Amino acid sequence: MHCPNSGQLGEDLVAQWLQSTGWIILHRRFSSRWGEIDIIAEYDGQTGEKLLTPYSALSTQHSLLAFVEVKTRSSGNWDAGGRSAITPQKQAKIWRTAGIFLAQYPEKADYSCRFDVAIVYCQRISKNLTGVTANQEALATSSVPGYKFKLQEYILAAFDFSIDNG
Repeated sequence: MHCPNSGQLGEDLVAQWLQSTGWIILHRRFSSRWGEIDIIAEYDGQTGEKLLTPYSALSTQHSLLAFVEVKTRSSGNWDAGGRSAITPQKQAKIWRTAGIFLAQYPEKADYSCRFDVAIVYCQRISKNLTGVTANQEALATSSVPGYKFKLQEYILAAFDFSIDNG
């Protein structure tokens, strides 16, 4: 992709959107020897907001942690908007890194956790573009000179890992 810092700009858009829907951003680009998690966000069950919590029986006594992988792509990309890049190996790295995070923050170890994926599209803005174009509605948008970013899809609990020490 030709847009400079597209990954970071895509993550910025997702972080701002999460905050606007009641989430608290705990970390950006949390790293361990296993890998990196783009965004770690906490949702306080006390607010009553259930917009991004698919669990209707979510206890209001505990918070929810979301470990978010952000994929920023241009149109016509080779990997289905980033979906194909979330391989089982990538999932395992994210899961291990989430474990390191929970070990470093034991006060959050009892929180419910899930692994979300955000799909962001980056599009070059043409100065010659005029008229109206039909487009799938985005959850959020932002722009920098020459480029527009669209949070096209936010996949709740995109993958799951069971703890198996065997």
